[in-house]
Amino acid sequence: MTAVPDLTADPVALTRALVDIASPSREEGAIAAVVHAALESTVAGFSGPAAGRTDVIRDGNRVLARTRRGLPTRVVLAGHLDTVPIADNVPCRLTGEGADLVLHGCGTVDMKSGDAVFLHLFATLADSEDLAHDLTLVLYDCEEIEATANGLGVLERTHRDWLSGDVAILGEPTGGLIEAGCQGTLRIRVHARGVRAHSARSWLGDNAVHRLAPVLAALAAYEPRSVDIDGCVYREGLQAVRMSAGVAGNTVPDEAWLDVNFRSAPDRDTGVALAHALGALGLTDLPRVPAGEEAPNGVGLYWELTDLSPGALPGLAAPAAADLVRAAGGRVRAKYGWTDVSRFAALGIPAVNLGPGDPGLAHKRDEQCPAAQITEVADVLRRYLTTSG
Repeated sequence: MTAVPDLTADPVALTRALVDIASPSREEGAIAAVVHAALESTVAGFSGPAAGRTDVIRDGNRVLARTRRGLPTRVVLAGHLDTVPIADNVPCRLTGEGADLVLHGCGTVDMKSGDAVFLHLFATLADSEDLAHDLTLVLYDCEEIEATANGLGVLERTHRDWLSGDVAILGEPTGGLIEAGCQGTLRIRVHARGVRAHSARSWLGDNAVHRLAPVLAALAAYEPRSVDIDGCVYREGLQAVRMSAGVAGNTVPDEAWLDVNFRSAPDRDTGVALAHALGALGLTDLPRVPAGEEAPNGVGLYWELTDLSPGALPGLAAPAAADLVRAAGGRVRAKYGWTDVSRFAALGIPAVNLGPGDPGLAHKRDEQCPAAQITEVADVLRRYLTTSG
């Protein structure tokens, strides 16, 4: 096993150590083992108010730790251990020095720098007299792939009590700002059925691609809505993201499909979001393809729902969340994209995103994070989590 890192050391060094443990989705065993061992070793050394009042468990490739000090509120620090596939960007590489030091590598942004901050804060604050909130640390697997595999979803079923708290902080990259709530997301596959024919005698066929023209026209004409919620502006989007048709260059296609993604503001629930997308695409009165079934062969258009996840309202009015906003100097913006704050919001727990790294660099081959941002986020959260803050 990889050497167990010192969780009380500089979170920048800890980020580098975590990045050096490759952990693409479904391959998180090594990093989960290292993190679990490091937390157990740290907790074993507690001699203050958290001694005997701190739990550490491992559930598959999910690692959890929590204090039971009886403090008035509980903060959940949650982050995923997995990354997208490695792209010749592990181990971690450093450029610059001092205030200009930059960490390069898979996970430096999404989101091993956030994990490192959370691990460091738990290790240095859990047993401290200055801690103002009980802490729960939740590190989980398979966030970067299909929602059914998400480790946080697994924990909802196996350790639901560990997810309870007054506020949850997700270490997703935000550039050091609080990104509140998240957008909902859904995907619709529009199936077109026509009649195959030789393209030299196209009048004998019915082109399935051409049947998608009204949907494409609706997408081109769509004007997205922007909505202000708790001072956070969410901009919606309805976009074609993938399509397929045709079997040969001389054949009128009898089948075609188009995937459409709708990113909805969190004031729409999933039913309202789906109804809006269907209406905007002109699909409301057309037949739906049941999940797992093939579209009918009859000429025409059909639609299939292939993905649906709710958004999350900012929840900044909750006292614990408001305290966090103050600790961060009031720097708040809306979260574009879907994150696991939605899962906490569905459990009735206010949740925000706050982590180092530019989200625009996530998943890139040249993914990189300034060391100063890791230190800044650690300092902001330390102020929030301690009585001195």
